[in-house]
Amino acid sequence: MADAESARTRLLDVALRTFREKGYTATTVDDLCRAACVTKGAFFHHFDSKEAAALAAVEHWNTRTGALFEAAPYWQVEDPRARLLAYLDFRAARVRGELPEFTCLLGTLVQETFASHPALQAACGAGIEAHAQTLVPTIEAARARYAPKADWSAESLARHIQAVLQGGFVLAKALNDPRAALEAIAHLKRYVEGLLPVRRNEARNNASLATRFPTRHPPSKRR
Repeated sequence: MADAESARTRLLDVALRTFREKGYTATTVDDLCRAACVTKGAFFHHFDSKEAAALAAVEHWNTRTGALFEAAPYWQVEDPRARLLAYLDFRAARVRGELPEFTCLLGTLVQETFASHPALQAACGAGIEAHAQTLVPTIEAARARYAPKADWSAESLARHIQAVLQGGFVLAKALNDPRAALEAIAHLKRYVEGLLPVRRNEARNNASLATRFPTRHPPSKRR
């Protein structure tokens, strides 16, 4: 049983990497088996099809990234506005390594499969929405404190944040340059700061509460 579970986990870990590197269509069952060092028989013992493996990979991704974000330091920031900005700093800090290492599995899969694989589209959409919802209480608290007369909702801003992040990943892939994602996050941060203006006395108080990540120097553009 332990060996079988280990094979399943290896296949899922490989799927996270390979789907982000090659896309859904270009990835074959043979690719997954070879990278995970398992037989095709072992693959089909765990998954009925490549789509079934992709659906399981989405769940695996949600579990892993959910734990990552739950343990992230921005939750320790008391002020909700500063906490939201620290979340964006945390997202920027995650933009490192090769493109497939920091781009989102859900965004990658759904762009390719939304019209052809409705189950995958629904699973990816649910995962993105679930992550957006983790920001809603923070945004609502920040809106109530800093922009109580604003006509936008916390849910709409949470989704907009995800749209910009996913769009930044797409641009990074299109330009083969992680700086595109970092620039998108930087503009998004300025936008959020403008939506939630701080009065001068509050700015002084919040400076001691905000958790800031080290300034990151964008990597060189890949050729």
